[in-house]
Amino acid sequence: MDNEQPHQELVKCVVVGDTAVGKTRLVWARAGNKQFSLVELLNTHVPTVWAIDQYRVCKEVLERSWVVVDGVNVSLRLWDTFGDHDKDRRFAYGRSDVVLLCFSVASPVSLRNCRVRWYPEIRKFCPNTPILLVGCKNDLRHICKDEEYKRYCRERSPLVRATRECDLVMPAEGRAVARDMGIEYYETSVLSYYGVPEVFENVVRAALVARRHQRFWITNLKKVQRPLAQAPFCPPKPAPCQPDVTMSSFAEDLHCLYQCSAFTDLVLIAGSTIVHAHRFLAAAASTALQKVLLTELSDSVATRRSSDSSMVSGTFGDTNIGNFNSDTECLIATEQPNLSSVSGCVANCRLRDVLKRRSSVHTLQPPPCPALGDQRPGIHKALNHPAFSSISIEQVRPLDALNMPIDWEERDEPPLESRSGRACVPPCVPVQTVITLSKLITGPALRQLVHFMYTGSIFCRECRLPFAELSEVRQAAEFLELSELLIYADSLLRQEPFRNGTIELQYLKILSGRLQEVCVEARYFSDVLFQLEDGTAAGHRAMLMARCDMMHAMFSGDFRESNAKIVTFPGVKQRTFRTLLQFLYTDTIPTLKVRECLPTVELANRLCLPRLVSLVEVEIIDLFQRILQASGDVSEDCLLLLEPLQLHNANQLVEWCLVHLASSYNNVCQKHSKLLRSLHPENQAWLNRHRWPPVWYLKDFDYYERSLMDRQRETNPVKPLKRSRNTAGCLCFASKSRRDSVNKQSYRTM
Repeated sequence: MDNEQPHQELVKCVVVGDTAVGKTRLVWARAGNKQFSLVELLNTHVPTVWAIDQYRVCKEVLERSWVVVDGVNVSLRLWDTFGDHDKDRRFAYGRSDVVLLCFSVASPVSLRNCRVRWYPEIRKFCPNTPILLVGCKNDLRHICKDEEYKRYCRERSPLVRATRECDLVMPAEGRAVARDMGIEYYETSVLSYYGVPEVFENVVRAALVARRHQRFWITNLKKVQRPLAQAPFCPPKPAPCQPDVTMSSFAEDLHCLYQCSAFTDLVLIAGSTIVHAHRFLAAAASTALQKVLLTELSDSVATRRSSDSSMVSGTFGDTNIGNFNSDTECLIATEQPNLSSVSGCVANCRLRDVLKRRSSVHTLQPPPCPALGDQRPGIHKALNHPAFSSISIEQVRPLDALNMPIDWEERDEPPLESRSGRACVPPCVPVQTVITLSKLITGPALRQLVHFMYTGSIFCRECRLPFAELSEVRQAAEFLELSELLIYADSLLRQEPFRNGTIELQYLKILSGRLQEVCVEARYFSDVLFQLEDGTAAGHRAMLMARCDMMHAMFSGDFRESNAKIVTFPGVKQRTFRTLLQFLYTDTIPTLKVRECLPTVELANRLCLPRLVSLVEVEIIDLFQRILQASGDVSEDCLLLLEPLQLHNANQLVEWCLVHLASSYNNVCQKHSKLLRSLHPENQAWLNRHRWPPVWYLKDFDYYERSLMDRQRETNPVKPLKRSRNTAGCLCFASKSRRDSVNKQSYRTM
C-alpha cells in the first residue's frame, strides 16, 4: 500500500458471501469488539453493509484495527459487501490483500454458492489473492436443540424460522469444499465469540505470507507463519434439567375437608352450637383434645353393640371394672357435676354417679337428646377440665346448619363441592364422640377455633363464620392449648395482621408433623385398613378422600371399597404405602433410595398424584447429583430406571436420565453396552442424536490433531539416523585404539 510506514503493514480484507450469512455481524464483532446476544441475533435480518468510512469517523474503530501478528504491527481494514449476486463489487476487490468468503452453517445453499458463484467471481477480479472460507453461526449446531430457542422462534413465526437439524452443515462438509478450492477453512460465532480473533489473525498471516512472496526483500516478514489450524469448537455440555415441583394443594384440601365434613366422628358442643370435626385432626391440632380423646372410657361402659365399640379409641374392659389411664385420670371429676349449670339437652346426659378412682362404677342410661338425632345407649364420662364438661360415645345422625338431622337423599339443595368440582356428600359415621365444652368457650369462638384447626386462619368468606370477640377466641385457644392461634389472636389485637400469613404457613407445617405422629406412626382413630403385599396399613377415609381424587371416588362411589373395612392393594409393599400415607397426611415424602423410587412413582401414577411424582423426582435427582459430586456413577441406575419411568409418566426424571446418559455417552458405551443395546430403539436414537461430545466434534478433533502433527513434521523434520560402521573388515584406516582392541581380542582367543 502507498501509505505504509516502516515496520508497519496495512492489510485490506474484503468480506463476501450470500445475504444473511452473518458477514456484517462478523465484521462488527471484530471492528467494534462486540459480542452479540441471542435476542439481537434472532431479530429479522435487515440487509446492511458496515461502512468503510468508520475508520475515518470513529477513532476507537481505527485503534482496534491495529494488531500484532508474529511480531509484525498490522492495521487490518475490513471491507463489507452486499450479498446480492447482481451487485458490482469490482471496486471492493481492488487492491485487496485477502478475501474472506463467508457462508452460514445453517444454510447448505450458501455453502454451495461459495463454490459455484463466489469463488469464480473472486478469481476473476483477484486471481492471486489468498482466500479463506469461513463458516458463520456455528453456535446454531447446539442452539437448535434448545427449548428456549424453539419457543422464541414459534412465538415470532413466520418472521423468525427455527433452524432444523437437517439443514446444518458439519465441519467435514465445509472442509471438503475448502479442500476442493485449495483454501483454508475456519468457523466463527459472534454469540460465543468463538473463532473471531483466530480468523482475523490468520487473515493477516495469509496476506503477509502472500506479500512476502512478492516482496522477498522485506525482512520483517520472515517470521510470519502461514495460517494455523483452528481448534474445533466443542458445544457446551447440556445442563441437567431442574425439576419443578407441582404446586401444593395441602391447605386447599384441608379447607375442603372442613367444608365437606365427610366421615366426621367428633361432635363439639358449646351451648347451642354444634360443630362436627374429625378426631384425628383435632388430636393432631390440639394437645388438650388429644388427651381427652385418648381417655380410657372402659369404666363407664353402658349397653352397646359390637359395631359401636369398634369405633371407640382404646380397648374397653369389663363393665364393672375401671381401667384408668394414668395420664388422663386428672380429667375425671371427683365430685358430682352440677347439672343445673349445663345448658340444653346435653346437660341431661351427665353421669349421675360419682366416678371414683380405681373403683367399680355403674353408669346410667341417659335420656334421649333430640338435638343429636337418634341416640342409642353409649358411654358417658364427666371431665374435670376448665374447657370440657363431659365426653360420650353416641350413635347420632349428621346435622345441618339449623342443628337438624340431615337426610341427604331428601335434601333439595345440591351438596357441597370440593376444590376439584366433585360432589361432596359427606358419608355418615353412625357412632361419634361427643365432647361438651364448658361455658368458658362460646359458640362463635368454637367455630372459629375449629376452622383454625383445619385451615390455620379464622377468616373465610366461603365458610361464613360467625363473629366472635378476639378475647373469646384467645381464651378458647388458651384452654385448648393452641399456641399458634394464641399468636394469631395476639397479632390481631396488636393490629399486626401482616404476620398472620407467616403464622398460617407455620401452623400448617406444624400440623403436618403432628399428623405424621398421630395418624401415620401411632395410627390413632383409623377407620379403614389396607391389605398390602407384606402387611397392613391403617388410614382415615376423610383425609384420604380430601387429598386424593381416586380415593374420593373409591370411598364415596358405588365401589365395594366404600363400605369395606379392609381394602386390598395388590402388589404394593408397606414401605411404598407408608410413603404414600406420609405424602397424603404431611405433603412431604421420606428419604428414598434409588430402587424405592420406581414403586412409589408407579403407585402415585395409579392414584393420579402428580405432586407426589414430582417430589419423588426431585428427591432422586438430588440423590443422583450427590453421588456424582462424590465421584460416583449413576449410569447403570439411569439405564435401569429410564423406560419404567417413561411408562409411569415421571417425565422430569426421565429427561434428567436421558441428559445424563447423553452427556456421558462414551463412558456408558464402554461400561454398560448391553444395557444400552437393550433400550427401545427410539431411546437409542435420541441418545445417539444428543450425545456429547457429538460425533462431528470427535471427527473434527481428530483432523485437528493430525494437522498439528503434520505441521510439526514440516517444522521439525526428523533427522535420518547415521549409518553405523561395521567393526569387521580392514584395519588399515582404523584408529590406533580400535587396532589395539582388536589385537587384544585376538590374543585372548589364542
